[in-house]
Amino acid sequence: MFKHLRLVLEALIVVLLILVLSFQFFRKEKIAYVDSAKLLSNYKAMTDARKDFEAKSKQWQANIDTLMQGVQQAIHQYEKDAAQGSEKEKKMARELIANKQKQMQDYQRAIQQNAQQEEARLNQQVISQVNSFMMDYGKQHHYKLILVASNGNIAYADAGLDITDDIVNQLNKSYKVPVK
Repeated sequence: MFKHLRLVLEALIVVLLILVLSFQFFRKEKIAYVDSAKLLSNYKAMTDARKDFEAKSKQWQANIDTLMQGVQQAIHQYEKDAAQGSEKEKKMARELIANKQKQMQDYQRAIQQNAQQEEARLNQQVISQVNSFMMDYGKQHHYKLILVASNGNIAYADAGLDITDDIVNQLNKSYKVPVK
């Protein structure tokens, strides 16, 4: 009797061990991917960051246009007065024009650098938010791997693995417009 019970118990242990091992080795790992271009073009934080950057760019361009007008006015005035002025006045007018042109060029260079830095800062803020969200999302939904597809670097993936829409929807739900 004990021998029979022992055999049943051993068989049960073997079956349980096989089940545990097969579950461990053959369980399906959750893998997904996100289309980065689609995500960033549909995420409200990125569209707001782009609008903010465009507004700043317009202001910078208006300042450049104002400086350009100053240079053009100085050149026009110089051409108008060139025939009448003394050599000293002509020289001062040329120096004024050269100074205005240099100011404009310096300002343009500074604006270009500032624009690049500002765009990188805004992009990095949004990407940091997305990366943080993706880590939490992956843990909550028990993903082993979430790939980011950008510029066609995934040759093929089943459409069922694309979680971009869900990520965008949840990111947009959690997005709070910053107070300015």
